[in-house]
Amino acid sequence: MATPANPSGDGARATLAQVAARAGVSPSTASLAFSGAGPVADETRERVLAAARELDYGGPDPRARSLRTGRSGIIAVVMEDRIRVAFRDPMVVTLLDGIADEIGTAGYSLLLLTDSLERAEGGLRDAPMDAALLLGCSTDLDPAVKVLSQRQVPLIGVEAEPRLGMHLVDIDNREGMRAGAQHLHDLGHRRVGTITLPMDREHTRGPLDPEWVERSVAYTGLERLAGVRDVFPDAPAVVAAGSLIEEGLVAARALLDAHPDLTAIIGQSDLLALGAIQAIEERGMRVPDDVSVLGFDGARIDGLTSHRLTTVVQPGVEKGRAAARLALAALAGEPVESVVFRTELRRGDTTAAPRTA
Repeated sequence: MATPANPSGDGARATLAQVAARAGVSPSTASLAFSGAGPVADETRERVLAAARELDYGGPDPRARSLRTGRSGIIAVVMEDRIRVAFRDPMVVTLLDGIADEIGTAGYSLLLLTDSLERAEGGLRDAPMDAALLLGCSTDLDPAVKVLSQRQVPLIGVEAEPRLGMHLVDIDNREGMRAGAQHLHDLGHRRVGTITLPMDREHTRGPLDPEWVERSVAYTGLERLAGVRDVFPDAPAVVAAGSLIEEGLVAARALLDAHPDLTAIIGQSDLLALGAIQAIEERGMRVPDDVSVLGFDGARIDGLTSHRLTTVVQPGVEKGRAAARLALAALAGEPVESVVFRTELRRGDTTAAPRTA
């Protein structure tokens, strides 16, 4: 007769003690075999895992571990966009891949939150987490930082303005965009416009005037704009409502309507740049013969365009891994130092000398 999965036969969940008894080891050894946190012989570990399979035991109850350690085993990622919108951006997916790789190996789980939930039950104020990673492409991190600082969890800002008590993972946004703009300048372009990421929490579209720049706290967008204007001080800019191809299309149409003499357009993301290409081509013009286009990110955009986009490449996966490592180090009480990654210009077929050069 087959042995029942649960020796008690009452349908209850098998326990670690029952697994240990079946494997012929102590409960503490069985616990170490599951956690991988201590020296357990391979043969012993396999015996424990085999016993767990026989008893249909999935592992220690995370609620019990939480009570024992005082931690949830969860690291939160806080983003401004709704999840369904964020996942349309390949750079967000790449960043999350890097984060998940690191925290998964360390035995932590990943929780995705939007900062619009800060007042809702289960949001920033109440969601279980041991640390939080705040994605700095958001237009304003202050509300999320205020809530999470009160909870005294370690905060890691990813492309965020420096704040007291928050460690940072950043890229050289201004320098990278300046290099891209200089590439266009070297080709002979002088009439260059730019499409920016959102500049306010409402994700308002429209021409970017000096007053808007002055009141905006959108760290990434402002840094990339500054890089363009280091080379082209008078470059006109139109604000997009998000890093989406359709938003780049809308913004590029407005840019070309207002400035039909432009010879190049810079998108603050690759998706915005792809939208600009569509706007140019729908007018019967060609890229780069009539208008050059430059992006920023270096994301995988296979199947989205036949062009090889000229873009400023950032290390998305490495950035995510670094942010996760900072959170894990903070939780372990280890020294934490902020990290800045360098970008690199990658030339494709979307930039060339202007016809009037």
